[in-house]
Amino acid sequence: MMPTVAFHTLGCKVNHYETEAIWQLFKQAGYERKEFESIADVYVINTCTVTNTGDKKSRQVIRRAIRQNPDAVICVTGCYAQTSPAEVMAIPGVDIVVGTQDRVKMLDYIEQFKRERQPINGVSNIMKARVFEELDVPAFTDRTRASLKIQEGCNNFCTFCIIPWARGLMRSRDPKEVIRQAQQLVNAGYKEIVLTGIHTGGYGEDMKDYNFAALLRDIDEQVVGLKRLRISSIEASQITDEVIEVLKKSNKIVRHLHIPLQSGSNSVLKRMRRKYTTEFFAERLAQLREALPGLAVTSDVIVGFPGETEEEFMETYNFIRDNRFSELHVFPYSKRTGTPAARMPNQIDEEVKNERVHRLITLSDQLAKEYASEFEGQVLEVIPEERYKEEPNSGLYVGYTDNYLKVKFPATEDMVGKLVKVKITKAGYPYNEGEFVRVVEDDVLEKIQLSS
Repeated sequence: MMPTVAFHTLGCKVNHYETEAIWQLFKQAGYERKEFESIADVYVINTCTVTNTGDKKSRQVIRRAIRQNPDAVICVTGCYAQTSPAEVMAIPGVDIVVGTQDRVKMLDYIEQFKRERQPINGVSNIMKARVFEELDVPAFTDRTRASLKIQEGCNNFCTFCIIPWARGLMRSRDPKEVIRQAQQLVNAGYKEIVLTGIHTGGYGEDMKDYNFAALLRDIDEQVVGLKRLRISSIEASQITDEVIEVLKKSNKIVRHLHIPLQSGSNSVLKRMRRKYTTEFFAERLAQLREALPGLAVTSDVIVGFPGETEEEFMETYNFIRDNRFSELHVFPYSKRTGTPAARMPNQIDEEVKNERVHRLITLSDQLAKEYASEFEGQVLEVIPEERYKEEPNSGLYVGYTDNYLKVKFPATEDMVGKLVKVKITKAGYPYNEGEFVRVVEDDVLEKIQLSS
């Protein structure tokens, strides 16, 4: 019988990418993949540590796996495993702990554990890691959008963030490997690739004579058949004139950028140890919008950072309103043990934080509707991803336009993952309504012409 493995991933897109990569290793070793809720021989829990809640959720999932099959081998990996290996090892039933490096050793550790029946701590000092760990993902369980991890680690050390301690310092992937895997993903049928990493736009900072703009240019020119290239996230400080120039010339890089703001108040940005001012951020936005008309800019914002006054919050509110972001992810500040911000005086009351969160979410909804309304009546390209879950029998499918508008429209199962033209008939948020115009695929068009 084939041995079985089940996965559970907490946290960010990078973790989801890495789970897929770890699954490839198991697949090559002859394992069958099971749902996490079922009985498996091995459980792999890919943990998150971005907040104290991330740690707590990770522990809950680990215990759930142990309860499901007490005889299974329990492997814990990811950021929480990296920052708190002793804490993870102390959970009765955990057999193997691997951090955010050396995932390729996991299968050897499993064999070793089966022989010796002794728990294994495979976590190494991440701050010493200087080389990007190659993990190949030829295809994803999700069939519409492929992620491509291009770098690891971060050198920023923002005062609220534990991630450099969980992921180590900046390491970029070899550009040849990036191009090779991008081509492999396109050959597997993916129309859209999302470049991802811990600090994606910092790609190349650890290289000589090569940078993020050069990588974008090379993917654009060398990957045959790619329709869309999306950047999962880029810091304002990394949007150089050269990057803007590449965005302007490319017909593959989409009109959507996720640029984390975190705060629209210079005094708060300073306490956060962010590497830009609001003036610089606004100036970059203006240049980007000139280069890419119709650009959607989404962002992350933390409210209730230690010491944030009502006046500082209003600076953030007004900055977001005036710069017309198209959607926000709003987070109440959450203490992360081990970070400078957790020790700062003037921690903000939870009620105040929640009230500010609601004000920003209301603003975000309004801005999202205003942005979407600019495209009402236009025909845009959409990649259908799945059935519209709220009405599964309606024949409606949901997908994203290049500028990240979520559209529901009548489609068929065979259109999933293809590029189709859709007319936006009614702008809204979170969904826009559309009507199907035609499939963009050349081969499908040929079939249609042949059959007619």
